[in-house]
Amino acid sequence: MGAGESGTGAALLAKAKGFDVFVSDYSEIADEYKQELTAHNIPFEEGQHSEGKVLESQLIIKSPGISEKVAIVQKAIQQGVRVIDEIEFASHYTSAKIIAITGTNGKTTTALLTYHLLKVAGCKVGLAGNIGHSLAKQVIEDEFDYYVVEISSFQLDGTYTFKPFIGVLLNITPDHMDRYDYKLSNYVQSKFRLVQSMGRDDHFIYYQDNDLIREELESREFKANIHSISLYHTTSAYLDKDQMVFDQGADTLNILLAETTLRGKHNAINMMASVKSALLCGIPEEVIKAGLRTFENAPHRLEYVTSINKVDFVNDSKATNVDAVHYALDSFDEQLVWIAGGVDKGNEYDLIMESVNEKVKALVCLGKDNQKLRDAFHTEIINLLETDNMKDAVRSAMGYATAHDVVLMSPACASFDLFKNYQDRGEQFKAAVWELKKEFENQVMS
Repeated sequence: MGAGESGTGAALLAKAKGFDVFVSDYSEIADEYKQELTAHNIPFEEGQHSEGKVLESQLIIKSPGISEKVAIVQKAIQQGVRVIDEIEFASHYTSAKIIAITGTNGKTTTALLTYHLLKVAGCKVGLAGNIGHSLAKQVIEDEFDYYVVEISSFQLDGTYTFKPFIGVLLNITPDHMDRYDYKLSNYVQSKFRLVQSMGRDDHFIYYQDNDLIREELESREFKANIHSISLYHTTSAYLDKDQMVFDQGADTLNILLAETTLRGKHNAINMMASVKSALLCGIPEEVIKAGLRTFENAPHRLEYVTSINKVDFVNDSKATNVDAVHYALDSFDEQLVWIAGGVDKGNEYDLIMESVNEKVKALVCLGKDNQKLRDAFHTEIINLLETDNMKDAVRSAMGYATAHDVVLMSPACASFDLFKNYQDRGEQFKAAVWELKKEFENQVMS
């Protein structure tokens, strides 16, 4: 069910393993996936779920974007049909070691960095999961010794025997509450499905400063080896002022933050998780240090764009919840002009009020309905402006900024009111910044 990257990959693997496969998508299937299905003689439908056809299945591999609450999924479950995720299905057909990374925020950065460190070390490693590459499709050939898998709560919901060699849990903060009946405990349980099948030879890396993770850990028994990382406490990997410290038993590994390409405490957490994973895979310390110096993060994550008149512009469009914005705000010592807004996901802005009061000199609200942002900050921030398009937002932000300030676009909200997705929002931000820079340069030349 579902014929995007995940569903199509699952269909191709199932076909390769001798299953009788049928693909059903309630929406229109993208041409590239139709071509793949047709080339492998896999029948499919789009624009509907034919109940008779779907419910005669013995196994349903459901794309993570389809909620379990959908009527036809509920009917299948009631009839005793197994419903699983593509990650669960793919894991049955590989003997490679899987490094699975989850968390409300930081998954992509950590997955990309872990993949980069193993790649630099010369490992045969694949990148898969929520990052946009089907694990199932890669498992057909199964050429790798390792897979780094970014895995979301939606994907974890469909796992039962999935057993990573290394499981990483970066953080848990409220998100996707509509999918979890607005119960935070349901979301926590979803994240902890990561470790449900892990054994004595496996490793669980977690961020111990997160209250929800720590509380859940206290109520569970683990067979896996446990490794904690912390910003504030001495543990197996921790931050000591300007360096990351890794306890290697008889020895320690120290890595200066200045010798890495990422900034901010949240990225220190991501880096410690990646480095700890690499060490557990036997990657040499010097190779890890070299990899940290050459890593380039995915776009839209505290991405420096350019400077105009000594004002830096930073694109953090991926920050779609308050926790992500909290990390972003704490990454800067400079005064900030903050661009935020969009589709609110139940945000509690009190969580960032202290950082906003300390660092934000102006707020530019970018969205169709900015009421909640206005109500939260109108008494805290004197300079507050509303816009409904990116070009005006960037120009207004520049108007508030002075030399050595940072214009930070870190929305705290989903993008679907004005943009296709967070990538579109980020690209429009960058385009508007470069357009403004060109105008400034032309004015100087004239």
